[in-house]
Amino acid sequence: MAYSIEKTGKTVQEAIAAALTELNLSEEDVDIEIIEEGTKGIFGIIGSKVARIRVTVREENNNRCDIASDFLYTILNNMEVEADISVSEDDENIVVDINGDDIGIIIGRRGETMDALQYLTSLVVNKGYEDYKRVVLNVENYRQKREETLIKLANRLAEKVVKYKKPVTLEPMNPYERRIIHSSLQGHKFVETFSTGEEPKRKVVIALKK
Repeated sequence: MAYSIEKTGKTVQEAIAAALTELNLSEEDVDIEIIEEGTKGIFGIIGSKVARIRVTVREENNNRCDIASDFLYTILNNMEVEADISVSEDDENIVVDINGDDIGIIIGRRGETMDALQYLTSLVVNKGYEDYKRVVLNVENYRQKREETLIKLANRLAEKVVKYKKPVTLEPMNPYERRIIHSSLQGHKFVETFSTGEEPKRKVVIALKK
């Protein structure tokens, strides 16, 4: 399905300009549908209506990887962060890798900023499409490193639970990190895991099997 957005403005041309700026495309790259011409009204105010248009990206320019890349470059430029962005796409996922010097600000505390960027990118690249694609954003291979750290932590705490016969409650984690803990101990002989609490303070508990 073609990617499209709707924009409003005081005039049709103003709305078109806003849409092209957001898409980072020229008029030759899109099809434009005028939904509402817009009227000035009495004295230019009373009874005036804004112009509304729909801009659809032509198939040859309809590339989700480019949409993701352009969106993230805009965000990073506003943050005054220089980085290289690589985007790949398969049938189900859009994978974004960001690399550069001093880009810890993009990761944030325990990946919170990175997760927020991933969510926003997902909204942008899926807007106007019927086939939803999952966006996976990774900064300096953070997710793999974090996963390795969490697996080691889970196994270390499992040993502690077995030794002292007392459950251990971990610090609050996002759903992605909780899944890593659960998965790493899923086949453990002596312990089990479950989550407790409400988002965003939901925690994983490691306890002896009953």
